[in-house]
Amino acid sequence: MYSVKTTRIVDNFIRRFVCCNEVFSVYGKCNFNRLKNELHNGTSIINPCSENLCQSVGTARCNQKVYKHIRREYQAVFSLLHRSGLRTTQQFANCLHARGVHSTASSPQQHQQPPNNYDDKKPNKDDDDDSKISSLLAKAFLWMLTAYMLIATVSLLFPSSNQPEVIRYVSWNEFVHHMLAKGEVEEVIVRPDVDIVTIILHDGAIIKGKRIDIKTFHMNIVDMKRFEEKLREAERNLGITVDNGVPIIYERSSDTAGKILASLIVVGLLLSLLTRTKSIRPPISMDMFSQLGRAKFTLVDPLTGPGKGVHFSDVAGLKEAKQEVTEFVDYLKQPERYKSLGAKVPKGALLFGPPGCGKTLLAKAVATEANVPFLSMNGSEFIEMIGGLGAARVRDLFKEGRKRSPCIIYIDEIDAIGRKRSAGSAQFDGASGEGEQTLNQLLVEMDGMASKEGVIMLASTNRGDVLDKALLRPGRFDRHILIDLPTLEEREQIFEQHLKGISLEYSPKHYSKRLAQLTPGFSGADIANVCNEAALHAARYKQTVVRGDNLECAVERVVGGTEKRSHMMSPAEKRVVAYHESGHAIVGWMLQYTDALLKVTIVPRTNLALGFAQYVPTDQKLYSREELFERMCMALGGRVAESLTFNKITTGAQNDLQKVTKMAYAQVRVYGMSEAVGLISFPEEETKEIGRRPYSKRLTALMDEEAHRLVAAAYLKTEQVLKDNKDKLELLAETLLKKETLNYDDVEKLIGPPPFGKKSLIGPAEFEESVNKAAGEEESQQQQQQEQSANKFVSEVCIASSMKQRGSQAVTMLFDHHLLIPVIAYLDNWITNGWQILADLIVQFLANLMFPVIRTKSLYCQCSNSSTLDLQM
Repeated sequence: MYSVKTTRIVDNFIRRFVCCNEVFSVYGKCNFNRLKNELHNGTSIINPCSENLCQSVGTARCNQKVYKHIRREYQAVFSLLHRSGLRTTQQFANCLHARGVHSTASSPQQHQQPPNNYDDKKPNKDDDDDSKISSLLAKAFLWMLTAYMLIATVSLLFPSSNQPEVIRYVSWNEFVHHMLAKGEVEEVIVRPDVDIVTIILHDGAIIKGKRIDIKTFHMNIVDMKRFEEKLREAERNLGITVDNGVPIIYERSSDTAGKILASLIVVGLLLSLLTRTKSIRPPISMDMFSQLGRAKFTLVDPLTGPGKGVHFSDVAGLKEAKQEVTEFVDYLKQPERYKSLGAKVPKGALLFGPPGCGKTLLAKAVATEANVPFLSMNGSEFIEMIGGLGAARVRDLFKEGRKRSPCIIYIDEIDAIGRKRSAGSAQFDGASGEGEQTLNQLLVEMDGMASKEGVIMLASTNRGDVLDKALLRPGRFDRHILIDLPTLEEREQIFEQHLKGISLEYSPKHYSKRLAQLTPGFSGADIANVCNEAALHAARYKQTVVRGDNLECAVERVVGGTEKRSHMMSPAEKRVVAYHESGHAIVGWMLQYTDALLKVTIVPRTNLALGFAQYVPTDQKLYSREELFERMCMALGGRVAESLTFNKITTGAQNDLQKVTKMAYAQVRVYGMSEAVGLISFPEEETKEIGRRPYSKRLTALMDEEAHRLVAAAYLKTEQVLKDNKDKLELLAETLLKKETLNYDDVEKLIGPPPFGKKSLIGPAEFEESVNKAAGEEESQQQQQQEQSANKFVSEVCIASSMKQRGSQAVTMLFDHHLLIPVIAYLDNWITNGWQILADLIVQFLANLMFPVIRTKSLYCQCSNSSTLDLQM
């Protein structure tokens, strides 16, 4: 409750505002004479409040002083309103309307009635916006002031050690012999409360024969009480008189009082803010922080509609992986069939393998095929810059999963939150600590005290080696499903799947076999890229369909990059490249265990290759020592050809040497193929880390020696092969300089067939033949199927008719109605060939359908001549 005095002041303020506002709105500054006359005559339209104001300053003598007084009152009121945030008098008038006060001229009866108009009660949107802005600015100012005071307090309590001046400590002997004895000390500052002495040197002081820029040094003192006595004694020993002694200054820091004062200021500010903001609603809603901890997952719910994605039939290859994943889907659809046998569905499955092999695609198929909710989330969406969000989102994800049980939870790229935990790493790395906290929460949710059945976990990663062991154990991820690079058969299926959406000259089966052989080691994503590049290549040349040459160009583009015709090589460089690539081709042609040559070219590519020899490798899993050795020889063919032809070498063999070195060390260190080193194996993962090698330096030197021996032997073998076939090398290189690109048939015409038999290769000519052959085979297969069905029908009719003639038991075969289709087709075929007898056969067959017959399995008879069948009953 306000006091009576306060109420009078407020009312007086309101009356003054109303009066001044009406005076200036009605008369203005130029009509003071009119105001004076009306005030004298009592005919002013100003309300009684303004008349009272005029009477207070003297109505009888209403002259220039009255006008000045009213003007001063108006300016004062306007200044107060401006400071309070009300920029115009209209805003304050709206506030007065809310209290039942009007500033318009009216009768006394109107002033006494409360406002009943709807417009007066209607809030003003602009005023609300201005008030909100003013409130937010005030709060922002208070928070900025608080932050400034906190920063100032922290800087006082914990002074920064990053001083622009370098602080160094010296010992007592250094101080006496190198500073005090040389007369470089200007003064000594003693701080008894910290037991530290500060030594101030002269400008340009020379210490140990060097001029130093540092002027301040510190020295720790054990007994501060005897420091001055000890210093004067040292001066006497050095022959320094009392008048020339170093001045000692005692200082006592007032840090304690400053800290206490700063703490009191901070506490006072916090208390004042708390008291002010108790009744103020915070501008930022607390719901924002609760929203941060929610999992941002993608939901595929069969109740709201089936997921529009891929199906298992759209996933080519991956036969074993699809079979294992299908068990999860089948269990969720028919759980009773498994529970009746006492079987429990695995808690989770981990899909791991190289990138681009179809892990996420298989998960999409599961989301589409399963008739249960499917919650999907990426591993990188858990952890953000705010601590604790990862664990909170894991809890929320499994909470939503339990609500929709039974369901499937899928985490893509789980290695983002499932990496191995290391001891002590969280103390120095905040991100690592957040990741471990998220992983711990994931482990608890998957198989903890509160875990329940009905939630199946799926995850995928291409870094299965970095996952934590606790995450991989049974009970969490029971099954580890490898999604490896596709085999030859799987690549063929994948090509057929991706080529369905492309306008081809022939059916996808015509191209899939050759393309599968041309792309060993390709993943599903690479194959999809090849098909897309083929379509782009055909569109670039404005073709109506995609042909086989477009597909081969797409394979070359993915393997070696596009042709770079604009890059012009000098004739000397082009000759070196031609002999280099011919060396690879000749060595691979003459050796036994090398792959078939597909093409050799000296056209530059965009991947910085000046030329390359393309081979058709097989899907071989096991290699012998001889096979690896000959592969090393083939890789060294380019370097040896340069050396034999030009008596010099270039940098073009850098990539070849890397491959040779890798194969040599793999034979010695991994595969145990060296007799000197023995049957030992050290994987690369154990030797990648710096300073971590599980073998001695002596064994390291022995491995290096054996690898060098293997490379040297391969070089000698390659050199011998090229010397024996130098004429073929020159012939191939000169032809390559003219044509720039040669395929298998061109090389075979030049130098003859390989000495160890033709390599396993489907050439372009054979490829076109196989296309035509496949087209003819499809037509012949259709004709054979029709003939087989018709022959089957004729034999069955012969059996039935012969049994009718001999008067045997009424045992014959039951003809299903679906046999009529091949019969009609066979009838049409015979009529075109002039076989009219089949018409009688059909008539008798339709008559036999009217009698009951019985099918038997052990009924045999012979028919002497099919053209003279007797079908009489």
